[in-house]
Amino acid sequence: MRQVDRRAFLGVSGAALFCALRGEVGTRREVLAHDARARGAKPPAADAVDGLTFPIPQPQPGGAVREYWIQARAVRWDIAPTGRDDWMGMRLPPHRKRTFWAFAYQLFGPGFANPLGPPSIPGPTLQATVGDVIVAHVRNADEHFDQAVTMHPHGVRYTPDYDGAYLGDYTRAGGFIAPGSEFKYTWECTPDSVGVWPYHDHGPNHLVNTARGLFGAIIVREPGAKLPDVETVLFLHSFPPNITGLDEQFQVINGRTAAGNTPTVRSRVGQDVAWHVFGGDSMFHTFHVHGHRWKDASGVYIDNPNLGPMNSVTARWTEDNPGRWLYHCHVGPHQMGMAGWYFAEE
Repeated sequence: MRQVDRRAFLGVSGAALFCALRGEVGTRREVLAHDARARGAKPPAADAVDGLTFPIPQPQPGGAVREYWIQARAVRWDIAPTGRDDWMGMRLPPHRKRTFWAFAYQLFGPGFANPLGPPSIPGPTLQATVGDVIVAHVRNADEHFDQAVTMHPHGVRYTPDYDGAYLGDYTRAGGFIAPGSEFKYTWECTPDSVGVWPYHDHGPNHLVNTARGLFGAIIVREPGAKLPDVETVLFLHSFPPNITGLDEQFQVINGRTAAGNTPTVRSRVGQDVAWHVFGGDSMFHTFHVHGHRWKDASGVYIDNPNLGPMNSVTARWTEDNPGRWLYHCHVGPHQMGMAGWYFAEE
């Protein structure tokens, strides 16, 4: 595999993004031609801040190192494995194309010794407590797209080395993980990190790769915080046809479309239930669970809050209303795909 360095990518990133948004990926010949031109480019003068160095963050007293091994890889993804819409009680039309090449994060055991599950959309949920540091070993195992990737977090504290953002000529080590390479991020969980936050690719082609599935969630709790009995992370997003090659823009939850394919959530009466729901694309969404309402941060009861890009809401209640319930986005054109089942048992 040809190793792509970040300077060479400067000449191709804009063109590659434009091509991908049109539903095409630049050919090897085009990439090589752009690389050759980029090698002759003179980098701009650096600012004094670009020369700063930073210590590696350490846990605070009482804190711990929460370590994760995660790889990014291309995976053939089926948006409707059952082939059915269980809400409407019908099979999806057989002519509708349902599989495409997605990009997903995959959780591994220590040292990447063994996979702990398949690649997933969203990626693994990272969990920590105030005072901890999260150490994320990220490996780029992509053999399909041949692209550099990163992992950029929200909510936690980090130095520029661990930002996970591609900055062109000013890119630091964590902003460009080439295929076949690894990088270790270290993020601090400070008191103002309490909450639920997204992480996502912020590499040279991040707009396209997040649409392909490179995103996940971070949960940071107060020390001693009560854990929910049932906890679910949902991303409401879409798969654009000009990126996926699918025949239409599918509205999905966690990479799947229509009830029976999207996550089915189960609880029992008396359990503490928490839903962490993100807007995972550039669209406006809402989140509604039939038969339930909960308090927002101001203490007001709600049942259909708004979601914007990478915003989140947490719906949390003590279950007291058993039955089969529907959950969905209430934006009209999104409802059929962005829907799923919630079962509350007695």
